[in-house]
Amino acid sequence: MPAASDDRIHALLRELAPQVLAAVVRRYRDFAAAEDAVQESLLAAATQWPREGLPDEPRGWLIQVASRRVTDHVRAEAARRRREALVVSLVPAELQFALAADEEDAAARDDSLDLLVLCCHPSLSPASAIALTLRAVGGLTTLEIARAFMVPEATMAQRISRAKQTVKSSGVPFAAPSVAERPARLRAVMHALYLIFNEGYVASSGPTLQRTDLAAEALRLARLLHHAAPDEPEAAGLLALMLLTDARRHARTGPAGELVPLDQQNRALWDRAAIAEGVALLTATLARGAVGPYQVQAAIAAVHDEAARADDTDWAEILGLYGLLLRMSDNPVVGLNHAVALAMVHGPAAGLARLDALAADARLADHHRLHAVRAHLLERSGDPAGAAGHFGRAAERTTSTAERDYLRLSAARCAEAADRAGELAKQGAGGMH
Repeated sequence: MPAASDDRIHALLRELAPQVLAAVVRRYRDFAAAEDAVQESLLAAATQWPREGLPDEPRGWLIQVASRRVTDHVRAEAARRRREALVVSLVPAELQFALAADEEDAAARDDSLDLLVLCCHPSLSPASAIALTLRAVGGLTTLEIARAFMVPEATMAQRISRAKQTVKSSGVPFAAPSVAERPARLRAVMHALYLIFNEGYVASSGPTLQRTDLAAEALRLARLLHHAAPDEPEAAGLLALMLLTDARRHARTGPAGELVPLDQQNRALWDRAAIAEGVALLTATLARGAVGPYQVQAAIAAVHDEAARADDTDWAEILGLYGLLLRMSDNPVVGLNHAVALAMVHGPAAGLARLDALAADARLADHHRLHAVRAHLLERSGDPAGAAGHFGRAAERTTSTAERDYLRLSAARCAEAADRAGELAKQGAGGMH
């Protein structure tokens, strides 16, 4: 067994966890039992691997340990309840013959995409299915999922718990969707991947701006999804969006990990190969018609990426695309971005008026992004004092260290500008006497 550092083991376990869960769920068709068993296998690995070294097949090792845990669970339940039939219910008779062969290919097969589809269970609402998927596949915490949905953590915890109970009590096994179920499942899978990528691109909490492991996994799964559904325009649009957005990753932070806003990024650091791939993919899928929200967002990202300088950005085109996106989506963040585009085309006053309307949305009320956008537009309108106040409020409300630091620096810069303006005003008034 090769030696490995704790950091390498931690990263490997995070990468393998959804794949192992997918394999165990596929085998036993019981999500709750599989999830518990996988967690136990991960804990066992975290304890044993640093001491004993990595096994030759880490994924197969985890699947084997988790499978034993499920089997132990079944036996314990059967003994306690005196119902050996429980074993049959967890491992259907028609699957028994396949288990030996399943063991042989366990280390080679990647079930991550299967798990995405399985988690979008027909007994669940889209919101609950996506939340369960983010927990199981994305490895996001309940708090991170709650922030993605803009709901309290307690509400999301209840939603995930109810989702697991709903699946368990429905009697409907985890299985591939029927032809009729496929469109709804596909939409839920794409939404889950979109949210996983967003959490990786802009971490909702923690010391770093980005979680590159999450973004990379979402991008990998989006490629698998596009390969599995090549005729689905929105699957292509989602992959294009991720490519065009992730292309800016290396320019989004400075030497100390500080946030660098889009208009100040060194565009020479952008990944031109990823941009070219994303644009080509988007061009091909737009030619088919039937444009959806992921394609529109990809088109917006392409307009940004194809501008040689920030000043060259075609904000009129972006404004039109956001207007189209607003007709497709009720996402309040889309409304914030639309307000920014409106300000870039028609002036900050127009953007601020749009923000006043958005402030009535309970999902945005006192949200740090609302304050940050308002501060940005106030600064552009020549009100540094107002901008400083809202930058400060945004900094107080974000849980991302990188965002908080950037917002505090912006607040200090605007406060200093306001003080200078005040001093100049005093001097001007004094000169008039």
